[in-house]
Amino acid sequence: MGFRFRRSARLGPLRFNFSKGGLSSISVGGRGASFNIPVSRSGGARTTVGLPGTGLSWSVEHTTDHPAALPAGPAAGLPNSRRLRPGQLDALKQSLLEVLHRELFAPGSTGEQLWQHGLISRLLADGSLSARTTGLLALIETHEAMEAYLLRAQGQDDAKRRAQRCIEAVQLAQRLSADQRRVG
Repeated sequence: MGFRFRRSARLGPLRFNFSKGGLSSISVGGRGASFNIPVSRSGGARTTVGLPGTGLSWSVEHTTDHPAALPAGPAAGLPNSRRLRPGQLDALKQSLLEVLHRELFAPGSTGEQLWQHGLISRLLADGSLSARTTGLLALIETHEAMEAYLLRAQGQDDAKRRAQRCIEAVQLAQRLSADQRRVG
């Protein structure tokens, strides 16, 4: 029988989670609901709520660096699921598109104004932007471009990464257009 290293230890209501480098995070809660605070890992605190025994859960990472122009936590509405059955990936992609439209491009929002007034195309026409910035903005230049980018995802993690990149692109476009208005 070989030796095992337990990656977590419980002390009262707290669970201490370890990685190769030492203490990685501290969790409070248990089955059904938990709150995880990072110690030496990247990312913010995370709240997870689930239905024990079903495999269904919802997880939200709490961060404080959201721009004022976007609703707090634009990624909070993104579906979170560990495993998808065959055929569920397409439903996840559609769900992600609906969340992006509702949270970022709702009628009257700054995101909608970016599309309505062609501000992203104007930013892309500016030759002074870096290749990375241009590539990021190109993802959301039009509704069709964003949809095609998200629908090309090969798996659930890829779809979530692509949705997060769309959120980053909108935030970047909002900052750049605000900067142009101040300068111009």
